[in-house]
Amino acid sequence: MSISTPGGPERRPTVVSTGKKPAAGRPAAGDRTAKPGAGKGTPRQGSGGKGRKPITPVKVSQGRAWGPTALITAVCLLAVGIVGYAVYAAAQGSKPWEKRAADIKGIVDYRDKDKDLVKGGNHQQGPVKYTVLPPVAGPHNPAWQNCMGDVYDAPIANEHAVHSLEHGTVWITYRPDLPADQVAKLKEKVVGKEKLMLSPYEGLDKPISLQAWGYQLKVDNADDKRIDEFIKTLRVNASIEGPNALCTQGVTATGTTPRDMGNQMSDQTQG
Repeated sequence: MSISTPGGPERRPTVVSTGKKPAAGRPAAGDRTAKPGAGKGTPRQGSGGKGRKPITPVKVSQGRAWGPTALITAVCLLAVGIVGYAVYAAAQGSKPWEKRAADIKGIVDYRDKDKDLVKGGNHQQGPVKYTVLPPVAGPHNPAWQNCMGDVYDAPIANEHAVHSLEHGTVWITYRPDLPADQVAKLKEKVVGKEKLMLSPYEGLDKPISLQAWGYQLKVDNADDKRIDEFIKTLRVNASIEGPNALCTQGVTATGTTPRDMGNQMSDQTQG
């Protein structure tokens, strides 16, 4: 490098040697060059990291926890269903039994169709000709058919069965050729339960027919849920003799010919 002075020749600067060699790996004084990127605007690293540009933390998305949400939703839906059913059941239970009977699909209400038929208390000996078969009401024998959950393996007399209906019994009848598994299901609904009885019946236009005093329902199989609804609604309730009318001490024999039991039954026990 030369230094020019005004009005004089160029002069080279005098280099003074100190006799020391520069340390290995270190540039000699005057030979140092700026590192790329060095200069204004470049933060300097100080002690403790002062002056360093802060690092923005990276957020890691863990996704929504669907398990607990689904569980809570399921519990809420179950609770709503339970409450809803309770309200429905309470509303149904508060209905008069006659209205609940009317709600059973396919039921025939002879109390509404023929009021004379369902008057009750009309006792007579011998065979009775019924316009509705199996009969649901009308004149009947002074002796009732035993109806303490009795299962009869042969047809029984209409005249005794109708008297049992008057006492609040539900009489379930079925075709003699109904499959054995279907008959077994009907037996399960009847055996040992007061004011229920079961027997085969010739000439049914449907496989199964249910009778209560003034009501009838015919169905195709023993799995029909209306059977249980009919029993629940009309057993005892359909009685025109009151809930204390007897089902014991009745006729237990089978056969379609009514039996003349005379007048040995007192007015208190017969309806």
